[in-house]
Amino acid sequence: MTAPRLTDRAALLRNRARARGAMFLHDLAREELQDRLTMVNRSFTAPAIVTGFPAFWGDMVPNARVVADEAVLDLDEGAHDLVIHAMALHWADDPVGQLVQARRALQPDGLFLGALFGGQTLAELRAVLAQAESELRGGLSARILPMAEIRDLGALLQRAGFALPVADSVRQSVAYRELHTLFSDLRAMGERNALAARPRRGAPRAVFDLARALYADSFSNADGAYMAGFELIFLSGWAPADDQPKPLRPGSAKARLADALNTDEVTLPDPVKIPRKD
Repeated sequence: MTAPRLTDRAALLRNRARARGAMFLHDLAREELQDRLTMVNRSFTAPAIVTGFPAFWGDMVPNARVVADEAVLDLDEGAHDLVIHAMALHWADDPVGQLVQARRALQPDGLFLGALFGGQTLAELRAVLAQAESELRGGLSARILPMAEIRDLGALLQRAGFALPVADSVRQSVAYRELHTLFSDLRAMGERNALAARPRRGAPRAVFDLARALYADSFSNADGAYMAGFELIFLSGWAPADDQPKPLRPGSAKARLADALNTDEVTLPDPVKIPRKD
């Protein structure tokens, strides 16, 4: 049985090929990843970058091997000490499979970093389109990519076998004078609708007119600008290695927490026991 596809790969590649101009969220993601790299006291000699935007991301790390975010990544097992998955994982049909392949491509104690759009991205647009289409057409269409929540992505890192997994996020709110400028920015970043289940015909103009009115009523600022929220989620994890730090066994601590906090330890009273009724 063939698993359902989330993404129309041909449409996604067309959208990326037409990407031009405003890559400001990629700029933000790149800055954040660079900050994370500077906090790692290590030099990487065999990096790899997985991305759908090689011209933008290819020079992030010197001498990096750049590969496309295909279902099967062109990465050799144990060949890299750093793998960066850059702004493409949200379109993956099998995100945990992408993470597993990235981990296998790492040498022991190699570092994985990922950046992708998270579940709170375009929450405002998603809400008004859903309400407008439901009111006017009696149903919903697949118009915006469903994106993972941060807690789910953290769990995927663990499923993929990474040690010391961490998932965190950065929110960015953008004000638009015109709603069509938001759509232009999405096109410029190659983020137009590439869902396999997307409608092949455009929605009636009335749907977008109502959505625009709902947006202005619910998600505009004091100046009347449309506010759009973006969530960037950042993932990190290490390929397992014998010499990595490991959590201590419960009860093995040699110092009291009260001493570290310079406070007095308070003994809690025994819990009140409620008699059972036979």
